[in-house]
Amino acid sequence: MASQQQQDTLLRAAADWWVRLREPDDSGDTIEQWLAWTAEDERHLKAFEHVSALAERFGQLDRVSRQALVNTFSRPAPPSPRWLPLAAAASIAALVLSGALYVGWTRFGNPTQVLQSAVAQNRNFTLPDGTKVALGAASTLTVQYSRDRRSVELDGGEAFFDVVHDPHRPFVVKAGEVSVHDIGTAFDVRRTGERVMVAVTQGRVAIADLRAGANHNNVLEATAGQRVSFDPDAMAMAIDTIAAAQATAWRSDRLEFIDEPLSVVVANLNRYTNKPVHILDADLNALTYTGTVRADAIDSWVSALPEVFPLQVSKEADRVTLSDAKHRQ
Repeated sequence: MASQQQQDTLLRAAADWWVRLREPDDSGDTIEQWLAWTAEDERHLKAFEHVSALAERFGQLDRVSRQALVNTFSRPAPPSPRWLPLAAAASIAALVLSGALYVGWTRFGNPTQVLQSAVAQNRNFTLPDGTKVALGAASTLTVQYSRDRRSVELDGGEAFFDVVHDPHRPFVVKAGEVSVHDIGTAFDVRRTGERVMVAVTQGRVAIADLRAGANHNNVLEATAGQRVSFDPDAMAMAIDTIAAAQATAWRSDRLEFIDEPLSVVVANLNRYTNKPVHILDADLNALTYTGTVRADAIDSWVSALPEVFPLQVSKEADRVTLSDAKHRQ
């Protein structure tokens, strides 16, 4: 019985957070408190996801059906494990019908949510609509939902999105001069400075070049198994193929690179190490690398670089420097 009461309390707490996240909060304190709550116990996030799923179902019902469900859930019933989620569902339905908040987002404000991860730390989040986000190390996302649009900006790093599709509220990710419009999708976005890589693992996306003066027709539609690369120095975006396992390998601590500049490789490796690597000579930046680097073996990879590239490695207590071997002779 005690465990049932604990589960009931947990679900009701998750329902309370579900509502609080949709109330205006100019200070952003609610978001920070919610993140702290989800980090306390893995059961908290699972309960929140469960409540979000229930809320989505209610939002798809008409008012009469929702009232019927509230009436059903409000009737006394013998305690049982099955009743507990129904109790949480009743709480959500009652809030919906009371006008405090409508699951269909008609009264949803525009709170801004900032998601961050530390160096060498991947994190998982669930957004208020149920969209799942896997955030790579040393990455920052700014999330803002409104009545008719779900906007996310990747300020730096990498993120994988498993989007809950809503044709009435587009899900758009902005990364530098690139925007990615979900069309029922799961996709990965990596931003390294102004360079952006988008890899689609499911469904399809529309990717636009936002540069001033860019051709308005410079929009690519990518489907599962395709990768779009944006280089600010190039005239247009490039598209090629990639396996889903490669696109999301970082989630298993394997960093995959396909014919990418050494400067980009190093910048992404630095998100996973507390001993950053610096390129001393600019001519090394253009060297390209293809291969896999384990996040827990970056130091070994760096030590082996002179066997592949004409450079030398200098290690200090708090950093590693790469320099052109020819210039140091």
